Amino acid sequence: MDILIDQFFNVAIMQKAFPLLLKGLWMTLQLCVAVILLGLVGGLFVALGNLSPRRWLRWPTIVYIDVFRALPPLVLLIFIYSGLPFAGINVSPFTAVVIAFLLNNSSYYAEVYRAGLISVAKGQWEAAASTGLSRSQSLVYVVLPQAVRNVLPDLLSNTVEVVKLTSLASVISLSELLYSADMARSVTYNASPLVLAALFYLVLLWPLVRLVSHFQRRLAA
Repeated sequence: MDILIDQFFNVAIMQKAFPLLLKGLWMTLQLCVAVILLGLVGGLFVALGNLSPRRWLRWPTIVYIDVFRALPPLVLLIFIYSGLPFAGINVSPFTAVVIAFLLNNSSYYAEVYRAGLISVAKGQWEAAASTGLSRSQSLVYVVLPQAVRNVLPDLLSNTVEVVKLTSLASVISLSELLYSADMARSVTYNASPLVLAALFYLVLLWPLVRLVSHFQRRLAA
């Protein structure tokens, strides 16, 4: 029992690793902000294209959603970071992660947005038009707020998955939280930094998980 505590909950090692993990956490937060914001915006445009009556706009978005939902994000990440240089395209680890996760997550966000937009009754468009709003104004001020409210738990749930997905960035040696913890583990020959990183993720994600549950209960009621 003492050996397990020393290997996984060594307070002295956790204290030494704490500054390094804080730097890794800062990198993780930067990744989350970039990927989530770009994914939300990109997903909305993809969803609008997917619902367009114009075939030349609708079909490319259908292919986009299917392809990037089917491709494993890790495969996409390694291809962008390690494969594109063979074509003369070199990107930094941070940029590679943002591009890979943007392509992957915007396809999932697009499906959530699409479900929300479909859930809004057609009469809402007609009511907005009767007040003199243009179609774009009706979308922004009337339809989209209702659509987002209807699928808010799904948007938040997908966001939780995005945050967890950032741990894959350690594969290409980006100094985010998991990579920093693994470096500390390799130096100390102790798993306590990994346990500390898990606690960081728990503190970061638990409020979001509870928020998802809260909105799910409200919608069910």
